[in-house]
Amino acid sequence: MTDIAKLIEAVDKADSADKLLEAVENLADTHSEIAIPTLIQVLGFNNPGAAVAAVEGLIKIGDPVVPYLLKSLDGYNYGARAWSLRAFAGIGNPVALDLLLKAAITDFSQSVRRAAARGLGIIRWQKLPPEKVFPAQQEALKTLLVATEDGEWVVRYATIVALQTLGKTQSDFVPKITTKLEELVNKEPEIGVRARAKLALARLQIS
Repeated sequence: MTDIAKLIEAVDKADSADKLLEAVENLADTHSEIAIPTLIQVLGFNNPGAAVAAVEGLIKIGDPVVPYLLKSLDGYNYGARAWSLRAFAGIGNPVALDLLLKAAITDFSQSVRRAAARGLGIIRWQKLPPEKVFPAQQEALKTLLVATEDGEWVVRYATIVALQTLGKTQSDFVPKITTKLEELVNKEPEIGVRARAKLALARLQIS
């Protein structure tokens, strides 16, 4: 039995939450594509710690994970779907763009909305055909502008970070983003979010 097979077996045979977490962390540390199906399976377990470790492992593996995640998306198992969206957000592959656009403003979990908003800021646009980049970025901008009105401050904070990144990537959007950031500086009730809006504004203005 190979080392990777032993690590996969350890995940399958784990009989406690702590053992499962340790086994998943060890498997994730391999960064092996062979681990992908098992790490995705863990996303459906009722073990947040193991799921976090699995997501981190999947993000480190990167693009090879995407087709597996797309096949495994489960509309009925909300927990697994939410963790999958977090992985998509961290990987930044534009194949997941539509999922992130929807999740950023419609998902009922603030952590998923936050991850999706963050993910929209780190999409690797260069992986799209050149003629599709600008329209896709416009969709991301539209969604992020809506997400600045989210009821949870952590989502608004992540959205501001994503808007700053998008403005750095696509200078045509800077006027519209700047207008929104100025609005947030004046009306945002949370001091931390307001400060982040000021920082984003300053960074866009000196770029």
